[in-house]
Amino acid sequence: MPWAATPKDRLRDLLILVGTIVFTYVFVGLSPMNGKLAYFSIFFLTYAILTGTYQGVTRGSAAAKDAVVSSIVVVGAVATLIPITSILATVIAKGYKGLSINLFTTDMSLATATDPLSNGGLLHAITGTLTLVAIALIISVPLGILTALYMTEIKGRFMKPIKFLVQAMSGVPSIVAGLFILSAVLYPITKSSSGLMGALALSILMIPTIARTSEEVLLLIPSELREAGVALGGTQWRTVAMIVVPAARSGLITAIILGVARIAGETAPLLLLTGGGDKVNPNPFDGPMGSLPYYIWKSFYAGSEESITRAWAGLLVLIVIILVLFISARSLSSRKVK
Repeated sequence: MPWAATPKDRLRDLLILVGTIVFTYVFVGLSPMNGKLAYFSIFFLTYAILTGTYQGVTRGSAAAKDAVVSSIVVVGAVATLIPITSILATVIAKGYKGLSINLFTTDMSLATATDPLSNGGLLHAITGTLTLVAIALIISVPLGILTALYMTEIKGRFMKPIKFLVQAMSGVPSIVAGLFILSAVLYPITKSSSGLMGALALSILMIPTIARTSEEVLLLIPSELREAGVALGGTQWRTVAMIVVPAARSGLITAIILGVARIAGETAPLLLLTGGGDKVNPNPFDGPMGSLPYYIWKSFYAGSEESITRAWAGLLVLIVIILVLFISARSLSSRKVK
């Protein structure tokens, strides 16, 4: 293939890379600049100049511009990955120390956060988080997707106020959602903390994310598909249900994933509404329910070495659970409809 890299191209890229590394170390060493940011900035600036100059001399100004833009894109990608990698590395390095078998098989009903790590676990927090997310999904997914369908397919007279409300709710702080459920539902009606109260607050945060993302996904579906369904004699709701929604399935699942990401680590509403129980509670309608965010906050608040290790372990478990949910959702969305 004419566009495939040749051994000469690979040697050239290697020489430019080595030259950039050497120049970066020499320049930072001789200048008053120091630190990782200095090395990072000088390296990519030098690499962009060298590649742009080489491409300009050998292939012209268009190739030089392309090389510079490609270098800027690489800088953006690396700059995005650095904080993510740093967070993951920190959580793994500090969290694995608190992992043990009893962490996943026992709760904190007979232990405190400052006890040795061999006492107690976060079984109650894991089951509580999964329960809260499941209830929030049951509430939010139908409402969010139906709202998006109304704004893209029905386009009734309430479309503009609904769209405005969805956009406004996207920026609502989590503590506001918690206070709303506290004052509107918990105090006047249930008068007690429970998992359901926390799930309701999480749903308020989740619905706008799902609705807005689903709306953008549905707008990408070609109008020709809708017209074809109507031309074959299908009603509007059958066309939407049998053609539009299946065509947007992958994007809709992505919207659900973003919704889960929005609520998975929320702490403020759960502090107000769930009660933060220390034992496994399978009933979300009665009694306090634990969760991983509440467990992490409580462990950090205790302040001892053991409790902080527990908190980092809880963070690691929370990240793993979210990762498993994301991978499962993506694998389901990538399957072909039979």
